[in-house]
Amino acid sequence: MNDNRMGKTNYKILEEKLSSFNRFRLMDEPTRIHPLKNLNKQLNGIEVYVKRDDVMSMGLGGNKLRKLEFILGDAITEGADVLITSGGIQSNHARLTAVAAAYAGLDCEIALTQAVPKNDPVYTGNGNILLEKILDVKMHLLPPEENANIFTDRRVSELKAAGKKPYVIPMGGSSPIGCLGYVSCFQEILIQSEELNIHFDTIIVPNGSGGTHTGLLSGLKIADVKQTNIKSYTVLATLEQAMSVTQEKIGATLNIIDKELSVDRDDIDIDGSCLGTGYGIPTEEMIKAVKLLARTEGIFLDPVYSGKAFAGMLNDIHNGKFKAGSRILFILTGGLPGLFAYESAFGEK
Repeated sequence: MNDNRMGKTNYKILEEKLSSFNRFRLMDEPTRIHPLKNLNKQLNGIEVYVKRDDVMSMGLGGNKLRKLEFILGDAITEGADVLITSGGIQSNHARLTAVAAAYAGLDCEIALTQAVPKNDPVYTGNGNILLEKILDVKMHLLPPEENANIFTDRRVSELKAAGKKPYVIPMGGSSPIGCLGYVSCFQEILIQSEELNIHFDTIIVPNGSGGTHTGLLSGLKIADVKQTNIKSYTVLATLEQAMSVTQEKIGATLNIIDKELSVDRDDIDIDGSCLGTGYGIPTEEMIKAVKLLARTEGIFLDPVYSGKAFAGMLNDIHNGKFKAGSRILFILTGGLPGLFAYESAFGEK
């Protein structure tokens, strides 16, 4: 039976579509969904639930593990023996790529850029950087003037000349193959919705490289769910840039799953109000949101992604942008190690 509501939708079609892609398992089980019982008392009748993609069995968790399951499946099938990717100094994707490579027995190299105008010793030496040092992954710290893509192309040539078989992963793991991780997550949400007997009116995520939003909206389209909206808050790019990138990635992702499907620009719901002055730069709203969730639920948000998106959601709730009685599922995408690199943002004023 299918009345296009979550929990009533035949999610088997997603399982069938995904079964044709290679996958290297990095997750043991579905991540938990639960209500924010204490915080919800403050939200004017809106019920917010969280999906704990920040809690996984490997590498301190995070949304990139879902993407890396399919990326590794593809890389191993192609015979790769070294993964190479790029990101900012506190890139969660770089950390989890290194973790996944170690688990799969592959070499890994990460090119790190100064994407955020912060150079204090805590930012450049703690958080994800510390974990990558423990992993002993090969890090290339690029100077500000060096382009990560140009460096990666040059490094790939060097690795091939040395007899290696490199596999390049784009920033954030948000290739069409990587985006399948959140198509799979949408299937997981449908199953959990049925088990919990809950329909979610809105699913909320931060939008960085666009892959998480892309995968969820692609999954929604494939499963033909019409009464749930996927909404994101851009934390990396301007609203127009985020819209264009996300639309392009949805088209590319649907193209490898079902060429007959497409998503209109009007179907892509992105909010540009939470970026602040730039990627990775703290905002007062983010700081308040991180402290609020920690002090009501004992859950820590990261300062770059979920912190800003959660702040945006709270602002929209308080401004009446969600209907009374709405049920919202906020996906905690991880990134907790990055919190330890932002000591200055949370110190006493």
